[in-house]
Order: sequence, then structure tokens, then C-alpha cells
Amino acid sequence: MAYHRAHGLDAKIVRIFNTYGPRMRLQDGRAIPNFINQALMGEDITIYGDGSQTRSFCYVQDLIEGIHRLLTSDMNNPVNIGNPKEMSIKEMAEKILQATGSKSKIIYTALPVDDPKVRQPDISLAKKVLDWEPKVGLDEGLKSTLEYFKAKVNSYKGN
Repeated sequence: MAYHRAHGLDAKIVRIFNTYGPRMRLQDGRAIPNFINQALMGEDITIYGDGSQTRSFCYVQDLIEGIHRLLTSDMNNPVNIGNPKEMSIKEMAEKILQATGSKSKIIYTALPVDDPKVRQPDISLAKKVLDWEPKVGLDEGLKSTLEYFKAKVNSYKGN
């Protein structure tokens, strides 16, 4: 923004919120890859805190479309790109268990002190200026993500 203000350079700033989809690493460290990996490996699913903290999950295809629209726009202010539909971490873990058919159990561990309680983007600027909002539903996005992870876990296991 400093170069945009001082020199009039075209600048694009996107604030990316929780994103998921195929091609994520098995050991990514984020909720969806962790939960899927743990469920497919038959391990306990680890939730930090009581699982009531909320997140909003945006499918990667929607994220890329939002970024593309920002890049081809005249907008120079920061824009939030993410899915405003919230769900609790516990709900996500249960959804992953259901989708995978795993017999894994959910276990709870201490919540890190810096873990936010809510993570929900305000995408009103993206809607207004970019005519963008997420299109891929969670069930549809999880289906393709799960297929990718199953293939990765099977190759990891040597199947």
C-alpha cells in the first residue's frame, strides 16, 4: 500500500482465509488436512480446546477465482477472500468422520493461547467490487479433497 500511495503503483492485497482442497500436504497442520489424515490413518482426531471455536472454510477453486478477479480489477485496497459460512471445529471433525466412515475418536487437548475463537471473513467488499462470493459447497469441496487424500494416504501406506 505504501508504494501504491507514494508512487501510484498498481497494488493488489488479498487477505486469504482458511482454504482447503486437493493438493494440500498430508501434514499441513491445518484443521481439514489434519482431520482427514487422522481419520484415514485410523488415528484419534485431535481438537484443540473444546472445539467450539469457529472457522470458515473456502474451497481452493473459489479462492483462485476471487484472487483472479482481484488481479484483473482496479481495486487497490485490501480485499478479504474466504467463505463467510462459519462452523465449529468440532462440527468439522464430525463431518470428516462421517465422510470418511472412520472409527476414529475425537480427543481434546489444550487450546493454544493465541488461537482465535472466531475466524470469519467479511466479504462484502469482494461481493461489491469483484462480484465474487464462494460457489462450491462444503460437501462438494470435501468430496474432491477426500478423494485426493485417500489416494495420497494409500500411496503412503504402499497400497
